[in-house]
Amino acid sequence: MNILDTIVARKKIEIAQAKENISIQQLEQCNFFICSTVSLSQNILKENSTGIIAEFKRKSPSKGIINDKAYAVEVVKDYEQAGVSGSSVLTDTDFFGGSKEDLQNVRKEVSLPLLRKDFMIDEYQFIEAKNWGADVILLIASILTPQQVKSFTDLAKSLHLEVLLELHGENELNHVYHKVDMVGVNNRNLKTFEVDIEQSIRMANKLGNDFVKIAESGISNISTLKHFKQNGFQGFLIGENFMKTDHPGKACKDFIAQL
Repeated sequence: MNILDTIVARKKIEIAQAKENISIQQLEQCNFFICSTVSLSQNILKENSTGIIAEFKRKSPSKGIINDKAYAVEVVKDYEQAGVSGSSVLTDTDFFGGSKEDLQNVRKEVSLPLLRKDFMIDEYQFIEAKNWGADVILLIASILTPQQVKSFTDLAKSLHLEVLLELHGENELNHVYHKVDMVGVNNRNLKTFEVDIEQSIRMANKLGNDFVKIAESGISNISTLKHFKQNGFQGFLIGENFMKTDHPGKACKDFIAQL
C-alpha cells in the first residue's frame, strides 16, 4: 500500500466518524449556504493578477514538519496583502496537519477565494466544504474514476463551489469534465512524491484552452513560474516554498515583488 492508498483508507474512516457526529442536514444549516462564492478562476484571469494560489500547510508526507509554528489566519491575511489570487488551506489533519478550524477561521478574516485542500472521496465532504466557507474544492484524478469526477463536479456546482481537477499524467486526461473550472497538473507524483517540473509542460498542449490551467508543486523560483506561464499556465499553486520560512507571508510578498 503506497502513501496515497494509506491516506484514502484513513479518509474513509474519518468520513464515517464525521457522519456519526453531524448530519448533512445540520451542516446545511449554515450562513455559508446562502453566501455567494468568490471565484478563484475569475480572480486568476483578472488583468495584472499574480495567478498565485498560496497554500497554508504545516506538514506533508514527503517533507514531514514544514512549519508547525505558523497560524493560519495570520499567514493567509499576509498572503492576501501580498497580492495572491487565492489561498489553499489544508483540512487534512493526520498527514498535513490541517483542520476544519483553519479554514473556518481564515474565512472569517479574508475575502480571498479559498480552496479546501483535501482528499475528496465522498459527497459528505462537499457539504462540509460549503459549511466551512470554501469557494473551491479539489478533485484528485488519481483517487477518482471519471464518473466520480463528473458526479462530484455536478454536486459542487449545485453548491456554487468551483472545481479544481488535479491531474498527474496523460493517462488521467479522460477524467477531464467540461464543467470543471480549472485543471491543475501536479508535478509531484503522489505515489512516490518525486517532483518532475516538466510534467506540467508536457501536458499543457493536451489540455486545450477551455479551462484555467494551474501548475502545482515544485515552484520555488520566479524563472520556473515564468516558464509555466510561457507554456500556457495562468495559475500557480505554491505552498512549501513559502511555508518553510519563518514568515510565509513575507516570503510570498518578496516572491511576488520579483514578478
